[in-house]
Amino acid sequence: MNMRFASLRSLSFGVVTAVAMLAAAPAAFAQEGHGAPKPHRESWTFAGPFGKFDRAQVQRGFQVFREVCSSCHAAHLFAFRNLAQPGGPEFSEAQAKTVAEAYKVQDGPNDAGDMFERPGRLSDHWPSPFPNEQAARASNGGAYPPDFSVLAKARTYEVGFPGFLIDIVRQYQEQGPDYIHALLNGYKDAPEGVTVPEGAYYNEYFPGHAIKMPPPLSADQVTYTDGTPQTVDQYSRDVTAFMMWLAEPHLEERKRIGFQVMIFLIVFAGLLYFTKKKVWKSVH
Repeated sequence: MNMRFASLRSLSFGVVTAVAMLAAAPAAFAQEGHGAPKPHRESWTFAGPFGKFDRAQVQRGFQVFREVCSSCHAAHLFAFRNLAQPGGPEFSEAQAKTVAEAYKVQDGPNDAGDMFERPGRLSDHWPSPFPNEQAARASNGGAYPPDFSVLAKARTYEVGFPGFLIDIVRQYQEQGPDYIHALLNGYKDAPEGVTVPEGAYYNEYFPGHAIKMPPPLSADQVTYTDGTPQTVDQYSRDVTAFMMWLAEPHLEERKRIGFQVMIFLIVFAGLLYFTKKKVWKSVH
């Protein structure tokens, strides 16, 4: 009996140890596997169950994207008409049309079988800066600039245990924006003893720290007309908010419908409970 008890105790200890190691694994991976610190949790207006986009911020983010980022990054899922849709930058239709007409879009073939260029329309998608991936790599030292369309949802970082459980309760889903903001602010001189490959730049938050993209933002690079500070931190916040809207343009509608559904389910559960009490009241 004592031997059996000792075996069970050893087995239980082993299970607990294994579970603890598995729980700690994500955190260890985040700190050692990636070789980069965790991004700081930022305060985003679109975070949480009732989050909404700041219209002015998304408009400024679009300006940063248009004047800086779009020279290298494509946004294949982004159409000019989206600029005027509810829940986003909410430019007027005339403003969105003006933006579209500033770009040349390839169309055709015409009656002669030739392709031609014309001013953009609201129905057109944002033009890519490069005709294909090979051309993009050739212009960026072999690196392929990722598409902006869903980048804010595609990027993330390991939270670890029990952090991910807390995020589930808080409904915090902004790890991607946190990472992008940190990355844009993470360019630094390489520490002593660290060698950065030729053509790469040291970034504190990039896995491996060597990134091909040069620092894209600098102070006073983009002129804001609303008095917002023209700093790298502010630019990165604004363009990150714009990228989040690109990745989830119906975020506000989704959260609104989700809240309505939760209210309905609570009321429905209450009605079911009282109906059950009334129906079975006379049954003993």
